[in-house]
Amino acid sequence: MQDDTLTPDDRDFVTALASGLEVIQAFDDDTPRMTLSEVATKTGMNRARARRFLLTLHALGYVRKQQRHFELTPKVLQLGYSYLSANNYRSVIQQYLEDITEEIGESSSLGVLDGDNVTYVCRSSAKHRLMAITLSVGTRLPAAYTSMGRVLLAQLPDDELDAYLERVTLEAHTERSIIDKAQLRNCIEQVRQQGYSIVDQELDPALRSLAVPAFDANGHLLGAINVSTNAARIDFETLTHRFLPLLQDKVALIRTHVS
Repeated sequence: MQDDTLTPDDRDFVTALASGLEVIQAFDDDTPRMTLSEVATKTGMNRARARRFLLTLHALGYVRKQQRHFELTPKVLQLGYSYLSANNYRSVIQQYLEDITEEIGESSSLGVLDGDNVTYVCRSSAKHRLMAITLSVGTRLPAAYTSMGRVLLAQLPDDELDAYLERVTLEAHTERSIIDKAQLRNCIEQVRQQGYSIVDQELDPALRSLAVPAFDANGHLLGAINVSTNAARIDFETLTHRFLPLLQDKVALIRTHVS
């Protein structure tokens, strides 16, 4: 096999597998239960095709059917567990995230780049809630509007970053959101130079976050670690003078202890 990523036009590309995964990913916080028509609309499939995949997933135990509605079953978690169990560094990082939360009283997470999104793979939650949605392991947020996302985008080679900026759709989640691709590119370049990212109320009007990259002892990127805070409670000076050195110390320890 070649290292190049397959495209849907390649003969080795299994369209049925891709479509089945697309159906699973169609279920989210906003649409945890859907009818056949809703699944077809959301995935862009015709009803007959969507029906075949839903019934197959139902037969395999990944989807349950309640009258006209379909929803995912807990068996779907096994798919994510395969990833988590294969990456045993999580337990080390989880302890450092909990140390961060204990020391400063703020939530801390490890995220990885997943397409055009950041997926949370470890998290230590503070008691206070920052966003309308519940953040947890498995949550996906747009990379363009998260501090972890911009840190991870800054690690991409130029050609991959160019491809991302070419395809991504920028939208105004708040009045502060960057919607100009040239401006976003400049922001990512700044993150590359300074080694950290601060995103201020671009995804949620109350959310201010800071992130740094985390590497293992061999220099391989593990993901990005962040601290997420309430913008009204934590100012920039606290982020840069207290929280940033703390995160930098923790990722240095991770690099020492994760091989």
